[in-house]
Amino acid sequence: MVAENVSGTVYHDFRGKVKPQFGQKPTEIAIFSEMFRNMLQCCSMATQSRRKTIRQIADEAGVSIATVSRVLNGRDDVSDETRDLVSRIIRENGYTANRSARGLSAGRTGLIGVLVPLVFPAYFAGILAGAAEALSERGLQIVLSPTRGEHDREVSVLNRLHGLSDGALIILPEESSEELEQLLDDGYRFVVIDPLMPLDERIPSVSAAHTSGADQAMRHLLDLGHKRIAQITGPRGWLATEERRRGYRAALASAGILPDPALEVGSVPEIEPGRKAAEQLLDLPERPTAIFAFNDNIAIGAIQAARARGLNVPEDLSVVGFDDVEYATIVSPALTTVRQPLAEMGRTAVSLLTRLLERQRFETLHVELATRLVIRDSTAPVPS
Repeated sequence: MVAENVSGTVYHDFRGKVKPQFGQKPTEIAIFSEMFRNMLQCCSMATQSRRKTIRQIADEAGVSIATVSRVLNGRDDVSDETRDLVSRIIRENGYTANRSARGLSAGRTGLIGVLVPLVFPAYFAGILAGAAEALSERGLQIVLSPTRGEHDREVSVLNRLHGLSDGALIILPEESSEELEQLLDDGYRFVVIDPLMPLDERIPSVSAAHTSGADQAMRHLLDLGHKRIAQITGPRGWLATEERRRGYRAALASAGILPDPALEVGSVPEIEPGRKAAEQLLDLPERPTAIFAFNDNIAIGAIQAARARGLNVPEDLSVVGFDDVEYATIVSPALTTVRQPLAEMGRTAVSLLTRLLERQRFETLHVELATRLVIRDSTAPVPS
């Protein structure tokens, strides 16, 4: 196995040479190398014998080969129903498009960089899962690049990926819009997922409908009779922070409620900072009856803060999160939250990037996917 490291970037090539191990004789190494090559060849032949052709995929879906090709290439001239059917059959059969000759003739490597601050949080993992699945369906490989949210590291990785890969997906980029515009002007193709800051209209992006999601959360709390609703926001200046604040305030205004600055507190989107922000709100002389949190982590911290003060959720305090990551269903009580279509964001970004690489024409470079309120057990009518 050979691993190429690009400032934390790793991809794997299983076609490398077998290195000698301590104590092995040259003859043994040669024999083992030959066995290893034969094993890979046999596995490849076995895989190819089981893999369905694009014609078989088309026959099973009841569509033309051209339609399957359009789905694989991320074209938008396919109905959602047909796209879902073909994609499901592709996944079930493990089909990947063979793009080797096509990529070579176009000067392509078949590698796509994916820059992400961290891999393990559920939010990033959801986006990565969707992107990885969509790239696999198109016969493309990921060059995964955790950046730890460090600006200089991200710039360095992008500069190296420019010569290594065909394009990139950049999740919550630290670069300014001007820096990303320069990268675009240099001819590198990329798509931003969930922009951290406002971007120039030329920069392709995929995001969730933050303002709509906040509006749904607030209308749910207002319908339950809550009037004193606090908001724990994300970091100031973040695009998601400002758009969710806009939804929060618009919902209050539509209900004839003036915003109270004391009920808006900022926090880093993690559990412990969320707990401390909630403590600040719950220690007010007139505490809120409900909290709308920037994300699920902060919401969980708010539940912990309430519990530490002898308050029951939702009987004494309603809490709404944002994201709907997996542990939103594990925490007690199960969290009412706004669902972001994380996997679909990853898949949509791959589709957009594929079309950019194929130099296809399309109407918009900016895709905003719908959010949806998921009501569980952390909200209830306002206490009497």
